[in-house]
Formats: sequence, C-alpha cells, structure tokens
Amino acid sequence: MIKLEQLKKTYRMGEEVIHALDGVDLEIPGGEFLAIVGPSGSGKSTLLHIVGGLDSPTSGKVIVNGNDLSRSSDKELADHRNHSIGFIFQSFNLHPTYNSLENVALPLIFARVSAAQRKKLAWAALEEVGLTNRAYHKPNQLSGGERQRVCIARALVLKPGIILADEPTGNLDSVTGEHVIEILSGLNKEKGITLIMVTHNPDLAKRANHQLFMADGHVVEERKS
Repeated sequence: MIKLEQLKKTYRMGEEVIHALDGVDLEIPGGEFLAIVGPSGSGKSTLLHIVGGLDSPTSGKVIVNGNDLSRSSDKELADHRNHSIGFIFQSFNLHPTYNSLENVALPLIFARVSAAQRKKLAWAALEEVGLTNRAYHKPNQLSGGERQRVCIARALVLKPGIILADEPTGNLDSVTGEHVIEILSGLNKEKGITLIMVTHNPDLAKRANHQLFMADGHVVEERKS
C-alpha cells in the first residue's frame, strides 16, 4: 500500500516559488497498475521520484508499506530504493562499458550479494524478459527495445514489490513500446508487482486499471476500472 497525504514539493527559482506538488492525496493498493498522465511540469515525475525515495517532499506524508518516507533517514531511504523499488527510466541509464548481464547485476553489488549469486540472479532476470541471447552485448550493440528490456531486468533483479517507470516507451517506436508495455503489464498481473507508470500517452494509460491525471501539481481527475 502506498499512501500520500497532503504531499507538497516546492522549489525556489530566484524570487519565484514553483509548486511542483501542491497537496496531493492518493492511495495505491498493492498490486495495482497506476498510470500518471499530464503535461510537462504537471508534477508527475516529481511524485514518482518521491515515492521512490529519490527526492523528499517539502511537507506531507509518503507512506510506503507502513513506512513514512518523509521521516526516514538517508540510510532508510537507501534501503527503500535498493530493496523495495525497481526503477525504469526513459533514457535507460545503462553503464556504457558494461554488458547486459553486468548492467542488470549492478543493484546486487550495492545489496552486497556475492559475485556468483549476482551472475545467477542477473541471468534469471534477463531470462524473464527474453534477453539471455544478448547477455554479453553492450548497450551500443542493442536496439532501443533491447536496452529497455535490460532496464526492466535490472529493475526486477532484487524482486521489488513496486516498479516505477518514468516514460518507459518515450524513446521507442510504437511497436517496440507496445512490447515493453506487454512485459510490464504481465509482471503486474502475474507477479502482483505494483506498477506506477508516468506517461504522456493517453492510449498507454488506458492499459492501467487506475489512471491519475495531473496539472500544475494537482490531481485533476482520477479513474479506476
């Protein structure tokens, strides 16, 4: 369960105060597929980053699995990021000199998993996304869709209960993007992983069973199917 209570995030740019989030209240049950939709600057990525422990709110509560992240120490936030959350980004964020297997294994290094176990778990994660045949290829040897599947495998490798996907199809063509969404949707349905996806694409958002529409730091509409 993820619960946001009067969540606010403000930034100061000179004399101007930017309200990235302005009093957001939201409940996301475990196992849900939520799509967050809105124009640039609406606050959707800020919300995602706060849930993931990558950013902190100015005020309000962020409760994930009973833990209030707004009161968590840096170590507790690091544990949250490393063990509870899997991240998928539009820009892939793959290490350019590492092959697919090594990129997927990176989170396991921070989790202090042994080298032998890292290889075993990373291989299993690549197998889940059908990419073991590209295990020893570097990012510049992969297509955009293959790179995003490596990112999904990396997000899965520590078996998180929550996956946060920020524009996961933004750099992909429509056919490849559809394949990526099929993988993510399957993980949500088959493994019960809570999936929160930020997207500009209203057609992709319809694949979720819970849709949130944002503008100017506010939730302007919420739909559930």
